[in-house]
Amino acid sequence: MKELKRKQYERALEDLYEDLVNLQRWIIAGGKRVALVFEGRDAAGKGGVIKAISEPLNSRYTRIVALPKPSERESSQWYFQRYVEHLPAAGELVLFDRSWYNRAGVEHVMGFCTQAQYRRFLEDCPAFEKLVTDDGLILLKYWLAVDQEYQEQRFAERATDPLKRFKISPIDLEARAQYAAYGKARDAMLAATNTKWAPWFVADFNDQRRGRLDLIGHLLARLPERCVPDKPLKLPKLKRKPAREHLADARLWIRKSEAEA
Repeated sequence: MKELKRKQYERALEDLYEDLVNLQRWIIAGGKRVALVFEGRDAAGKGGVIKAISEPLNSRYTRIVALPKPSERESSQWYFQRYVEHLPAAGELVLFDRSWYNRAGVEHVMGFCTQAQYRRFLEDCPAFEKLVTDDGLILLKYWLAVDQEYQEQRFAERATDPLKRFKISPIDLEARAQYAAYGKARDAMLAATNTKWAPWFVADFNDQRRGRLDLIGHLLARLPERCVPDKPLKLPKLKRKPAREHLADARLWIRKSEAEA
């Protein structure tokens, strides 16, 4: 399929923004707790779709969670503990850029956990997700699928672009040789944790722009009851004439001529 052009993508995304804002208003008004989990291979496009979703939203009620490597103390805790504290409160939308599923993916493939810990995770995860969803959490889990050909193109772009090079970590470089192993781990993860209370949804992200639009459309379709009565806001008239902002030291101002110079 031909890659979606930038202008087409931006117009389509703009059309979705109003629905995303209405979705957030529904979450806030109803005191809903919504968590979105984004998983996928390195360079699949998790950060891009999270940015697209969060762009028009009120940041006071939207959080992006991308946890670093666990500390020594966190490593000694119940595995899910460090993630539980980041789950949403009433009125919040939380987007997980990778999540507790690290154990079924990178930790398992790269040998950062034991086989016993890995098997325990696959057994415990459905029970954990049932507990939180039974308590009212709305949990949507997305796997962003990308073929190795496209993944390599994105790695090459990041390697040559100084503004994107930070996105490549030593672990990413090691993982390039483990494409098949990650695929096997993904299949085992989906089989063990795809449940009726927390199903997985797979999005084709070979074309990231199309993938973002499709995923956002799916998200809106999964949470359709988002109509909240909206009263137009009428600003009262100012009692005085609009004032200018005066600063004691005029040198603080950045003059247009200085900026152009």
